[in-house]
Amino acid sequence: MSQTRPISERLIFWLPFAWLVLFFLVPFLIVVKISLSQAALSQPPYEPVLTMVDGWDGLLSKLAGLSLTSYDLLIEDGLYLAAYASSLRLAALATCLTLLIGYPLAYAIARAPVGWRASLLLLAVAPFWTSFLIRVYAWIAILKDEGLLNWALMTVGIISEPLQIMASDTAVLIGITYAYLPFMVLPLYSSIERQPVALREAAADLGASPWSIFWRITVPLSRAGIVAGCLLVFIPAIGEFVIPDLLGGSQTLMIGKSLWVEFFDNRDWPMASSVAVVLLILLVLPMALYERAQMAQVRS
Repeated sequence: MSQTRPISERLIFWLPFAWLVLFFLVPFLIVVKISLSQAALSQPPYEPVLTMVDGWDGLLSKLAGLSLTSYDLLIEDGLYLAAYASSLRLAALATCLTLLIGYPLAYAIARAPVGWRASLLLLAVAPFWTSFLIRVYAWIAILKDEGLLNWALMTVGIISEPLQIMASDTAVLIGITYAYLPFMVLPLYSSIERQPVALREAAADLGASPWSIFWRITVPLSRAGIVAGCLLVFIPAIGEFVIPDLLGGSQTLMIGKSLWVEFFDNRDWPMASSVAVVLLILLVLPMALYERAQMAQVRS
């Protein structure tokens, strides 16, 4: 005889799904709807589709007039493809840099004396206490031709003339790496700190060197933290707008800037929505495939 679950258990089960539907699926469907519209000189700047204002007959006529023009332009215009490629490249490079910097930092915090760990972790996330915009402006003062970095390098005699870092992809890469480093450190620290000490001690007793223990035990056991940190950095970095706009130059192509231009400068909401839809698919599809592979591995 089946037993009915209490309403509290059912609420706990369905609440996350309701949250995703309300704050992810519904907004996404609205963006998809706008992307299938025609741009117009009106407010809002597109011809609404899929509305019930004119009844079912009007809805059917709207369905017949759905436009794929924006998606055609995405394929035909090389500028958008270049923006996608550049965003993927810069986001991937920033993710690799944050991993290379964040892993030793997280490892050092996790292996520090217990009394020091909370303070060190607090220092790692301390930049979050300052406005994101102010931190980006601080990098302008550091990276510009007469900035702090060039002054320091010229003072010690490493360079004889200022480095042209500002308004380049390098400046954008530095800014993204700095801004998202805590997102890499936190999951890595959590993953490393929870590893049993007995495993390392047993490996050492069997004659393994510290380097071998690190590569054969510590790193494999922290794989979940590595994946989580990479996703937390890569996903927001690929759609970043503020850092490319302030630190990048006119030649810096990122999809976040393209979205801003289409929405606010060109006021072409269907085009901007189609760019956002394709970007979301590019991000969600690999994550879904990875999750499916993980589930298949667990079941096997």
